[in-house]
Parts: sequence; C-alpha cells; structure tokens
Amino acid sequence: MNKAKIIVVCGPTATGKTSYAIKLAKEINGEVISADSRQVYTGINLLSGKVTKKEAGKIPHHLIDVINPKKQFSVTDFQKLGKQKIQEIITRGKTPIICGGTGLYIDALVYDTVLPDVPPNKKLRIQLTAKSSAELFAVLSKLDPTRAQSIDAHNPVRLIRAIEIATALGKVPKIKKSSPYDVEWIYLDFPDDILKARINTRLLERIKAGMLREAKKLHDSGVSYKRMNELGLECRTCAKYLQKKITKQELINELNNDIWHYVKRQRTWFKKFAK
Repeated sequence: MNKAKIIVVCGPTATGKTSYAIKLAKEINGEVISADSRQVYTGINLLSGKVTKKEAGKIPHHLIDVINPKKQFSVTDFQKLGKQKIQEIITRGKTPIICGGTGLYIDALVYDTVLPDVPPNKKLRIQLTAKSSAELFAVLSKLDPTRAQSIDAHNPVRLIRAIEIATALGKVPKIKKSSPYDVEWIYLDFPDDILKARINTRLLERIKAGMLREAKKLHDSGVSYKRMNELGLECRTCAKYLQKKITKQELINELNNDIWHYVKRQRTWFKKFAK
C-alpha cells in the first residue's frame, strides 16, 4: 500500500517558512497545517507571528486558533488533531503541508510517535514548582542531557514535564524515525548574521503593529502573568514589560537574545537537515 504524501517546511524562526508554504500550496494544490506551539492559542497573533488572513489568501490553514490560552495544550493534543487534519486534506485530494518550527510537534505528527504515558506526579511537581527555571534546567540536564539541548530553558511548565517523564522512565524516549507517510522535508535557514537581522526587523515590525497592546489585551482577558510566562518568548517578555519590570528597549534586547537562543534549539532539533 502506497503511503500518503506530505511535505514538511521546517527550520528556525524568521526564515520565511509561512510564505514559502503558502507559495508551495498554491503550486501543488495543498493546505497548510501549522506546527507552532503558540499559534494554537486564540488571541496570540502578533505575539506568535501568526499568519494573517491577507497573507494566507485562499490557502486553508489548520491548527491555528484552536484553544483558549488559559488552557493547556499538549503535544498529544496536537498529534491527535494533526492526524485528523492530514486525513481530511488527503480525502479532499490535496497535499498536506506541515509548516512550523516546533520540532517536538512536527516529529510527533510525522512519525506518529507513541508518546510516553506518564501520569502527573503531584508530589514531584510540588517540589519542582518551588525551583527557578535555571534550577529546573540544571535538574533536567543531569537527568536527560539530550532533551535539555532542545527544550526552552525558561519555560517551567515544559521543564517540569520533561523532568517528570525522565524521572519515571529514566529519560525522554527517543522518537522513532519511521513514518506512516511519504515525507518530503524542506529545511529553511540563513547565515547567522542575516538571520539575526531578520529576527530584529520582524520583532520591530510586530511591536509597531501593536504587539504590546495585544499582550495587554491578553492579560485583560484573564490570562495571568504567570500563564503568560509559561507561554514563553514574546508572551513572557511582554508580561515583564507590562509589570514595569523592564523598559521597552530592554524588552527588545531581551527578546532578540531569547529568540536567538530559541533558534539554536530549533537548529539542534532539525540538525539532520542543516547543511
């Protein structure tokens, strides 16, 4: 039996993955499935660099705006919905194009990974919640150095979950590299200096377009500063700005730095495609 064809457009942030996927979808009669851990949330648009209706044009985009940011959305949730969307797109006679930079999401979907069934360890979580992100990262680095390479070192929710899994299983299981699909991988990247400039330009454009107003609106809608911190990157840094913990220039500097660290983690995850 022939495997269904899917295309994955992946790589670090600010490399033009979305525009590439849209152009490709127009050429091959495809539909786009977003693989971004923040774009699944409603109200996080400029904060996540979400595609606009104008940019998307007539190309359908899936797994964007599927859940309230007050709620948790797991890799398992993404995998389940993503598999459904792939099948729906194929049934319509079109080609699914997975587009994004969240490596864990992409691998879970492409390789149909059986994710570890580790129930929450309440006692362990109470102990870990008292620790800072730096302390949590140090714990994970000792338990599972490989997972530590690709995780957001500032995201306590993900760090605690990774520690929980590593504690129960010894380490986070490696992903099997066989897929139920015929996968074509397209990796996009730029040299460091060019990508850093693109990241800065994109960030300033989003701030000018109202990213800080969006962050305030998000908080005013009931999303706590603690939750914004958990959501990471732009949400985390804008929460600090709204609480007057940092200036606007400090926000720009911090985000450029944090996004660059994120790029390094993305490259680590997608290193099999990097030249």
